[in-house]
Amino acid sequence: MQCTRRLLGPPGIFKRSLEDVKRFVGIATRLEAVTGPTRPYDLIFFKDKSSIEQCKTMSDADMGGFSTVHLDYIPAKDSEPAHARFHGTISTELPRNKPHIVRSGYAGWATQDRKPTLFGRGFWDFDPYTHLCLNVLSDGRKYFVNIRTDSIVASDVHQHQLTAKQPGKWETVVIDLKEFVRTNQGEVVEPQSEMLRESVKSVGISLLDRIPRPFELKISRVWIANLNGDVEFRHDQLHGSEDLENEKISPTTRRRRSNLPDKILM
Repeated sequence: MQCTRRLLGPPGIFKRSLEDVKRFVGIATRLEAVTGPTRPYDLIFFKDKSSIEQCKTMSDADMGGFSTVHLDYIPAKDSEPAHARFHGTISTELPRNKPHIVRSGYAGWATQDRKPTLFGRGFWDFDPYTHLCLNVLSDGRKYFVNIRTDSIVASDVHQHQLTAKQPGKWETVVIDLKEFVRTNQGEVVEPQSEMLRESVKSVGISLLDRIPRPFELKISRVWIANLNGDVEFRHDQLHGSEDLENEKISPTTRRRRSNLPDKILM
């Protein structure tokens, strides 16, 4: 009985299942199973305070380091949309009495892992979509977008740099899902393998530049879109991804475009 109560707790297994039903019915009525989705699908929309509860934060402080991290809800005002404020201070000071830790200085946040529905395990299905989109206001630092899937290797993370072309201004950054690079335990994995798009557990953002000073990134919305047919965008309105076509990209090229270093902190 205790397990049942947890499943029925907020946001609720029935609510999650109903949302899936509505989505599947919409796909069927619009014939998107044949043509592909024509509408974006929100992964996290920071339009109210409860959206923050769908996320978690992490930093080197979890292992004894000294970086700080916060994810706060900011209501809409003036020309700014409602958003989450990801902020804190990076510290590269090493934890005391832990000689096995030789590098420090990172912070991040991610959505909580998807919970089960009446239809089975709760994963996002990215397979019908081509791009990940984020509406952000960046301070210009070196942030990375992280995608976790139901991989055989649980510690695998697919990453791509969040490249803001207008720091200090709100903008939409668009990343081709083909350009995410597989990493594990802080290192790029070779040979690369395709992301398990049909079983995505969470998405998030991390700061890995190890520059010891305060940081701030504002995020209003994260979603996936099929730019081959999405009615919300035109290609000339997008930036952040070098390739909007369906060409094949080699693992080496993907790694270079993702701007991942040889070794990163996670």
